[in-house]
Amino acid sequence: MILKPQIQDFKIVGYYLGKIITGLGVTMIIPLFMGIVSLEIGPSLDFLIAISITFSVGFILTTSFHTDRDPGWMHGMSVAALAWIVVMLLVAIPLYLSGHWKSYLDTCFDSMSGLTTSGFTLVQDLDHISFAHNLWRHLIMFIGGQGIIIVALSFLVRGAAGAFRMYVGEARDEKILPNVISTSRFIWLVSITYLILGTLSLAGVAFYEGIPAKKAVFHGVCVFMAAFDTGGFAVQSQSILYYHSFPFEILTIVIMFLGSMNFKLHYAVWTGDKKEIWRNIETVTLFVTITLTFLITAAGLQQTATYPTAISFFRKGFYQLISAHTTTGYMTIYTRQLINEWGPLALAGITIAMTIGGSICSTTGGIKALRIGIVFKGLLQDIRRTVSPESAIVTQKFHHIREIFLEDKQVRAAAIILLAYLVLYVFGAVVGMCFGYPFMESLFESTSAAANVGLSCGITNASMPAVLKITYMFQMWIGRLEFMSVFALIAFFIAAIKGK
Repeated sequence: MILKPQIQDFKIVGYYLGKIITGLGVTMIIPLFMGIVSLEIGPSLDFLIAISITFSVGFILTTSFHTDRDPGWMHGMSVAALAWIVVMLLVAIPLYLSGHWKSYLDTCFDSMSGLTTSGFTLVQDLDHISFAHNLWRHLIMFIGGQGIIIVALSFLVRGAAGAFRMYVGEARDEKILPNVISTSRFIWLVSITYLILGTLSLAGVAFYEGIPAKKAVFHGVCVFMAAFDTGGFAVQSQSILYYHSFPFEILTIVIMFLGSMNFKLHYAVWTGDKKEIWRNIETVTLFVTITLTFLITAAGLQQTATYPTAISFFRKGFYQLISAHTTTGYMTIYTRQLINEWGPLALAGITIAMTIGGSICSTTGGIKALRIGIVFKGLLQDIRRTVSPESAIVTQKFHHIREIFLEDKQVRAAAIILLAYLVLYVFGAVVGMCFGYPFMESLFESTSAAANVGLSCGITNASMPAVLKITYMFQMWIGRLEFMSVFALIAFFIAAIKGK
C-alpha cells in the first residue's frame, strides 16, 4: 500500500524549496551589479525584474509552508529534484528578457544546460550579448557545478539534521568532512581558490594574446567557471577556437582536469596526501579510459589523415577527447567537422569518452570513473571465484581515499547506474532518429546531453523540434541528478495522487 503524503510533507518540501529559491535571488545580484557597472540599462532592468520575481516566489514558499521539521529521505530527494526544475524556470527569466533567444523554451533549454553544466546552447548572436547576461550564463554553470543544494547548505540551512538527505539527492553521496554543511563550504573554498588562480592565469594569457585588459579579465573569469565546472559555455560563439592560442588551450585542459577530480581527492591533496592521486581507483581508471579512448580516436583520425602534424593532432584531436571525457564540451573545431572530417571510428572514440565522464563528487557528468572501476573489479572477482576451488574465500579490495573491501552490493549499485545511463543514451538516440537524424549523430548528441557534455555534431540548434529540445532537457536533468532523486520525486507525486 502506498502512503499518501500529508500536509506536513508538502510543507517541508515547499519550505526548503523556498530557501533554495531565495539563495538563487541573492546570486542574481552579481549580474545586476555587472550591468550597472557596465552602464547596461536594459540588462540591469532584466535582472531587477528577475530578482523581484525570484524573491517573491521564495518569500511566498518560505512563509506559506514554514516548518521547523527537518526533511526525511523522501523530502530531501524530492526537494533536490524539484529545485532544478523551478530554478531553471527562474534562471531563464533574465535571459528571455534579453531578446537573444527565440522563445522561452529556448531559454529554459539553455538554463537547464547551464545548471547541469552541459553546455548546449540555443542563444542567438552570442557575440553581441550584454556583459551582464553573458556573466549570468557562466555564473549559473558555476552554481550548478557546485550544486544548487550546496548553496543552500552553505549559506541558508543552519545545522539541519536533514541536510545530508538533500545533499545526497543532488548525486553527492560522499562527505569530505564529518558535517555536510562543512563539506559544502569546503567545496566552495576549493572552487573560489581555483577561481582566483584560474582567472588570473587565463586573463594573463588572453592579455598576452592581444585582448584588452578588462575584456581579458571578463573572459578569464567566465572561461574558468565553465571549464572548472566542466560546463562548456563560451564567451564567444567560436568557443575556445576564438582565442587561437595554444597556451590558452593548455590552461583550459588543466582546469578541465581539476574540475573532473573528486572533491574528496582535492581535500586529500590539500591536506598533504599527494600519493592519493596515484593510488585512487578513480584516477587510475580515468588514466586507463582516457588512454583507451584516445587510442580509438587517434586510430580513426589516422584513417582520415585529418590532422597531419603532431601539434594540430594535439590541439584538435586530443583537446576534443579531453573535453569529452571531462564532460566539458569546449571545442577548438566547428561542430560539423566532427561529422564531416573525423570519420566513424574517431566519433565512436569520443562518444565512449563522453559516456564514461569524470569522477563522482565532482562537477562532471556521465557514468563516472569510480563506477567503471568497481564494475571492472567485480568482474575480476567473479573470474577469480570461477577458477578458484569451491572452498576458497575470494576477496577483492580497491583504494578510494582508504582501502575498501569490494562487496556485491557495491558492484550491483554501480552496474545499475551504468545500465540506467546506457538506456538513457539509447532513448535519446531513438527520439533523434524519429525526427530523421542518422543513428550515429543521434547517439552522439543524446550521449552529450545525458552525460552533461555539450559537444555537438550540429543537431542542437534553435530550429530543432521542440520535442527534441524537451527530450534533451529531460536527459540533462536526470543525468545530472543520477536518477535516484528524480525517481523519488515521481514516487512522491504518484503517492500524492494514488496513496491511501
